[in-house]
Amino acid sequence: MQKKSVYERGVYYYETDKMGIVHHANYVHYMEEARLFFLAANGYDYSALESSGILSPVVGLSCRYHSPLRYGDSFRVIVSLSSFTGLRFVFRYRMEKKDGLLVFEGTSEHCFVDDKGKPIFLKRSFPDLYEAFSALESLEES
Repeated sequence: MQKKSVYERGVYYYETDKMGIVHHANYVHYMEEARLFFLAANGYDYSALESSGILSPVVGLSCRYHSPLRYGDSFRVIVSLSSFTGLRFVFRYRMEKKDGLLVFEGTSEHCFVDDKGKPIFLKRSFPDLYEAFSALESLEES
């Protein structure tokens, strides 16, 4: 299991405003892309999780913008699992330009529910996934 993943991509023109600066809402999309990349890198394809009856809606977001991304920039998102309770979990994101300049920091909080929105307690219902998330959370750097 990887304690963190590094997702890399470039800024596309359609993500920017007339000044060539990335619109603030796109950072939430980058968080989602990085989170799905993180899960896949740890053997959990989100489509497969949904097919098995596990959904993980966002219940909270935190965003701090430091420096703008612009059209043509390449950047990376360092994502890690920062907390896990068995029902709720929080991912931490750090976005940097290729030269290491800090662009954005954020978190997203999620919970596990079934297709009817009923909470799922992984330890009881999906013990393998519970153990994997527990292992990832214990590896997260402070």
